[in-house]
Amino acid sequence: MVIVFVVVVVLALAVFGGLHWYLWRRLVRDTTARPGVSRRVGTAVLVGGPVLMFAAITSEQTGAPFWLQQVLAWPGFLWMALSIYLLLALLVGEAVRPLLRRALDRRTAPATEPEPVTEPEPAPADVREAAHVPAGARAAGEAGRASEASAPASAEAPAPTPAGPSRRLLISRVVGGAAAAAAVGTVGYGTYGVVSGPKVKRVTVPLAKLPRAAHGYRIAVVSDIHLGPVLGRGFAQKVVDTINSTQPDLIAVVGDLVDGSVKDLGPAAAPLAQLRARHGAFFVTGNHEYFSGAEEWVARVRELGLNPLENARTELAHFDLAGVNDIAGEDEGQGPDFAKALGDRDRGRACVLLAHQPVQIHDAVDHGVDLQLSGHTHGGQLWPGNFIADLANPTLAGLERYGDTQLYVSRGAGAWGPPTRVGAPSDITVVELASRQA
Repeated sequence: MVIVFVVVVVLALAVFGGLHWYLWRRLVRDTTARPGVSRRVGTAVLVGGPVLMFAAITSEQTGAPFWLQQVLAWPGFLWMALSIYLLLALLVGEAVRPLLRRALDRRTAPATEPEPVTEPEPAPADVREAAHVPAGARAAGEAGRASEASAPASAEAPAPTPAGPSRRLLISRVVGGAAAAAAVGTVGYGTYGVVSGPKVKRVTVPLAKLPRAAHGYRIAVVSDIHLGPVLGRGFAQKVVDTINSTQPDLIAVVGDLVDGSVKDLGPAAAPLAQLRARHGAFFVTGNHEYFSGAEEWVARVRELGLNPLENARTELAHFDLAGVNDIAGEDEGQGPDFAKALGDRDRGRACVLLAHQPVQIHDAVDHGVDLQLSGHTHGGQLWPGNFIADLANPTLAGLERYGDTQLYVSRGAGAWGPPTRVGAPSDITVVELASRQA
């Protein structure tokens, strides 16, 4: 088992190193004519970036001092996102290179046809007569004329002009510059979208068992806030203010609240005490809580006024609200227990289930749940990661039906790793329940 792990790690490092060598070749070596300051700076960036990335990941996983995690997180995780889009942009550039070569070939081709070569005309009579001049005199005359002709020619010869960059170097600079600009712009825009806070999304979900009295009941769903070394107390305050602005009847926090311990992130989570809803705020664990001390965090959110649903159910006036632990809790004996949460309930009442991962939908269907609210996927977070996330989850984002059970998956409010989203904007969803009863 150890040998397999070592082989996997070595292969992963080889692939990672090969990709960064490609980035260095296209962005540094091919865009510089010779070794110099530019090449040294570019090399330093393309070596330092991945080193900071691994340092940021390692410091978070090993529980390094929180101040060190914060120092490493921004440059390290941003490099993770930037390297992805540099690679994608350069791969597009490989297709553009031949087109640029053809364009330059057409531009440098001769504009006019070369002048035709004509046969020399017969020599005039005086030249023929000169043939009878003695050889010595003729040689002296020719030497004199040659010296007279060569003098002005050498004086009027223009000085050679310095040559510009070669065609290969020019194309590499154009492609490399465009790729770098596209990658930086993409990551910058995606990062701004995260740090500025999630937007509100609204969706209506009709439930057959919901009584008319509960028609229009609003649940504010928030998942994957991911408070940590990058997204801290200020971000938590934006999330709380956005949720409160929707004036929900109930708030559902469906996992992955934090990436770190209560000791490090307790102050960052403090704004959650300000959450306000008519029927309260409820919480279920996500997989990242089990990386960060789930028991401590459950106790902490309870202190902040949230109601943890650990494989439990509460009966509200018009429907049941249940919650199950995340699958990651199985390793600690705290996994999801659908029978405990739902086994003895009245199936004639509508039931809304909070479960972090969409893959838990199949158990929800078996237990007669009407609506499951989940997160976990981030909607893929960084395109084209959405294609991979879509393969790993029954629903990537949005509302879908599985038999008599509906599943709504939020893209989440924050971000894991890079504080960046591309093609998967963050959201807080207001789910409005609609009754089908007359």
